[in-house]
Amino acid sequence: MNSSVSPSRSDPVISSTPTASRWQEELASHTAGVVLRSVTKKYGSVVAVENISLDIPAGSYTCLLGPSGCGKTTTLRMIAGHEEVTSGELLIGERRVNDLPPAQRNTAMMFQNYALFPHKTVWENVEFGLKMRDMPKAERTQRVNEMLEIVGLTKFADRKPAKLSGGQQQRTALARALVTRPQVLLLDEPLSALDENLRIKTRSELRKLQKQFGMTFIQVTHGQDEAFALSDQIVVMDHGRIDQIGTPDQIFKTPASRFVARFVGDNNIFVGKVTDVLSEPMGAVVQLDVDRVGTFLCRGEAAEVGMTAACCVRSDCMQLLPYTAATAPNQLTARITAIEFTGYVTRVSLLTEATGEEITYKVRSYDWVARPAQEGQLVTLSWTTENCVFLPH
Repeated sequence: MNSSVSPSRSDPVISSTPTASRWQEELASHTAGVVLRSVTKKYGSVVAVENISLDIPAGSYTCLLGPSGCGKTTTLRMIAGHEEVTSGELLIGERRVNDLPPAQRNTAMMFQNYALFPHKTVWENVEFGLKMRDMPKAERTQRVNEMLEIVGLTKFADRKPAKLSGGQQQRTALARALVTRPQVLLLDEPLSALDENLRIKTRSELRKLQKQFGMTFIQVTHGQDEAFALSDQIVVMDHGRIDQIGTPDQIFKTPASRFVARFVGDNNIFVGKVTDVLSEPMGAVVQLDVDRVGTFLCRGEAAEVGMTAACCVRSDCMQLLPYTAATAPNQLTARITAIEFTGYVTRVSLLTEATGEEITYKVRSYDWVARPAQEGQLVTLSWTTENCVFLPH
């Protein structure tokens, strides 16, 4: 982002002027939650979104997370009114909006490519939504000038998008969305067009802006790091359904399914049979026997003896030890096949000795140097029950 308009890390994203404060108060008091009740979207015989129910609190930052084709963008477009709901109810605040056109829903959309008009200046782009609403010119002028001041683009008002940096284009798109004073801001992968360094900085600014305005933000993303960094609530979707709803900490530490465990990354997943369920003050401990690999004790619910299920262990929650016969629970024997130095972290790939199952182990590079191992070496991996999560499906 251009240094002339980008705040330092210690500065607020929006200015602390009386104008900015007034806008913050107005938007915070105006924001609304979003509720989906048994919402389904079909295209002919194809089901894009199937019977999802979701409560997005007013003033929260929610990310819809999942791979391409999972239904997250369709869900966002239904909230915006760009796609019709096939069945179910969609509410913004207390108002049912199923049959309302986009212009009457009081939402604003920020698109993946910003959708700025290339032939219009920054000022004209920000003004556009107000002009379409037939707002008097004097009021439009005041609102646009105030919003450009808030996002730090006043001196770029006469520039066209081609003359702006990526960060300045994003600020223009945000200003255009916020100037209409929406109840909900919808963001369709707004950071995907930015390079890595700018994406990290800009997502931080997005989060600060959302907190300062106290608005409801709903964002589509396929990047778990982005969802973890931004969200109060993450909604993980797969094949048109919601697989898990939770805080970033909950999604990261306690995935609810094999899909979520795989998607949030670097979880080692083991499939076996439940042979015992033990009740403890801290919660149930499930014993999972994995054929020819070992017996694993994990935390979880909804386990029944005899059922086929799985458990997962994050790659950074394992210990890599010198080889000994793995006889205790939560241990296995594996052979190192590759060692990758990636900077702060060293990634070790292994295959279980008995079955050839792929395992990933991660450790700080500083710690790896202190106790290195070699490719081809046989080692023992070990972990605690607390770091082993039961996956019923």
